[in-house]
Amino acid sequence: MEQDDRSLADDLLGSDENERRKVVELRELVERHNPAAKEVDNATLRRFLRARDQDVKKASQFLSKHLEWRRSAVPNGFISEAEIKNELSQRKVFVQGFDKIGRPIGVVLNARHDPSRRNLAEFKRFVVYIIDTLCARAGEGQDKFTVIGDFKDWGFSNLDIRSYLAALDIFQNNYPERLGKAIIVHVPYLFLKTWKIIYPLIDKNTREKFVFLKDEDMTENLLEYIDESQLPEIFGGKLPLVPIEESSGMI
Repeated sequence: MEQDDRSLADDLLGSDENERRKVVELRELVERHNPAAKEVDNATLRRFLRARDQDVKKASQFLSKHLEWRRSAVPNGFISEAEIKNELSQRKVFVQGFDKIGRPIGVVLNARHDPSRRNLAEFKRFVVYIIDTLCARAGEGQDKFTVIGDFKDWGFSNLDIRSYLAALDIFQNNYPERLGKAIIVHVPYLFLKTWKIIYPLIDKNTREKFVFLKDEDMTENLLEYIDESQLPEIFGGKLPLVPIEESSGMI
């Protein structure tokens, strides 16, 4: 392994002795079959372990599949704005602020999604771009993010089951232990019907991170998770929405 014992110990602060041992085992196992695993940090190994209930063999299979996917889906190591021009032009995803425990916040205005303009390959790249951007904004000691999904004015013209399933597949199979909270607001009846289709496909731990808020007490409930100074203006807070492509370098 390229890391010395001191850096390994530093990276694993905050995890128990058993988990530290299993992270070492996981690294050795995955690197044996995939040299690319040498670039994976210990925090990532820890997330994949936790997603497989500390089973080293299952975690190694999970991580190996992810590394293969990453090499194919993100060959340059990142998704550029030039690769997702159509998705960005719809101005439907924003990033700014942090919740009360320091998780970066993403906002998705789902009524701006236009399935008639959607190219599935580009949409998948856009999903990776969104998640990578949120992950990059997470500070030291924090590797999760919060998403506010706004369904105001969302209807049949926005319904896109194929895209939802593609996004779920990317997220669950490649970004374990990243979602902190998904807060869903302005929920129409149609989406509740759609949710019944998607819900069984979401793993149990992820399901528990979804919160649906009623319109009448939306701001009050949002303020339980997010300080007013960090909450977007459209939800009763003080921060303006910032398009995701303009969020680079924001504090």
